[in-house]
Amino acid sequence: MQLWRAGDYDILFSMKNTLFLGAAATPAVLLAALYGDTPDEKHAWAVHDWNRPKPAKVEVCCNGVPSDAVVLFDGTKESFERNWRDEKGNPSKWQFSDEGYFYTLPEWKNGGAIFTREEFGDCQLHLEYRHDPERLYKDKGPQMRGNSGVFLMGNYEIQVLESYYTSRDLDGKEGFVDNYADGQAGSVYAENPPMVNPARKPGEWQVYDIVFHQPVWKDGKLLHPGSVTVFFNGVLVQDHWEMEGLTTHCKRRPLAPHATKGSLQLQDHGCVVQFRNIWYRPLPSRWANLTHGNMSACPEKVMALRRETAAKLFAKIADPKAATADNVKALAEVISYANEGEYKAAFDSALEAYRAKPGDKKEVDDVNKALDVLVRNKVVPASAKVK
Repeated sequence: MQLWRAGDYDILFSMKNTLFLGAAATPAVLLAALYGDTPDEKHAWAVHDWNRPKPAKVEVCCNGVPSDAVVLFDGTKESFERNWRDEKGNPSKWQFSDEGYFYTLPEWKNGGAIFTREEFGDCQLHLEYRHDPERLYKDKGPQMRGNSGVFLMGNYEIQVLESYYTSRDLDGKEGFVDNYADGQAGSVYAENPPMVNPARKPGEWQVYDIVFHQPVWKDGKLLHPGSVTVFFNGVLVQDHWEMEGLTTHCKRRPLAPHATKGSLQLQDHGCVVQFRNIWYRPLPSRWANLTHGNMSACPEKVMALRRETAAKLFAKIADPKAATADNVKALAEVISYANEGEYKAAFDSALEAYRAKPGDKKEVDDVNKALDVLVRNKVVPASAKVK
C-alpha cells in the first residue's frame, strides 16, 4: 500500500486501486458512491456499500461479559434463584455456594436437571464448571467422573466430564482413565469427540464458549441441520459441527422439529459439579437474513429493500433535473438499487443534459468511473458513458 500527499488530503491507494481517505477529507467530496459491485437479486447492498447499516456497539465489561449479554448466573444467590428452576418450574434443589457458584449434590439428590427460566435459541453461550477432586468418583466408571451436560434448548448436549486423564497421550501410563471418545468433555455427546483434549486438572475451572445454531425446518422439511462450535478453555474442539440428531445414548435419534426457543438445561448425573459465570448472547439465524446472501435471500424481499434505499437516496437529491456531474453520480447510485420508473427517467434525463454540456476532462472521467460500475454490473449499457 502506498501513501500519497494530494493537497490537504491523505489518499491511500492499495495495489487494487482501492480508494480510502484521510481525516481531512469529507465523504461528500472524495467518497465515490458507486464503487463495488451493485446490488443484485440475492444482495440488497453493494460490495463496500456506504449505505449499509453499521453494527451496534458492544462493550466488554471488566468481567468479560459483553454489554448485550443476558446474564444467567453472576455468582449471587439472587441471580441463581431468579434465573433457574426445576423441570416443573419450581425452585431448584441444586445448591448455592457463597463462593459464587452453584452445584449438584451426589447420588441424584437434586430433583433432576436444572433449567433456565429464560428460553432462547441460536446463541453464543459462556459457562464455567469445576470438579472438586475430593468429591470425584474414582470407582464407578469413567462416565461417573463428574458427569453433567450442557443441553442447548434441552436437545443438543455438550458433555461435561472430568477428562484431564482421558487422552491418548496417557494411554498405558499411570493415571490414564479410559473412556469412549464421543462421551468425554467437549464432545457433542454420542456424535462427535472433541478434536483435542484441553481439559485442566480437577479442581481448576473449565471454560466453555459455545456458538450454537439450531436446525432450520420449513413445512416439515429440514433446510439445515444446525451447527455448534465449541471453544474449551480457549481451544477450538468443535468446528461448526452440523448436528446429526437429537441428544441420545447408545441409539441414534434423528433430528425432529421442535420449538424455536427452549431452556438451557444442565444435567444431573449423580455427580458433584460446580457451575459459575453463565451468560448468553442471542444470535440471529443465518437463515433469517432474507435480504442479503446467496444461501437464504428472498428475491422479493431483496428488491423491496433495494427500492426503499433508492427512495431514501432519491429524496436527498435537491434537484434531480440539474445537469451537473454530482447529480448524474447521485442518480447513478439511485438506479444501482432500482433502475426503474422515475429514478430511471431522472437519471436518463440528467445524463443526457450533462452530455450536452459536460465539464472538463477530470470531471467527465469522474462521472465515467461511476458509470463504469453500472456498466460492469449490466445496469446500463456501455453507451451510457460520456464521451
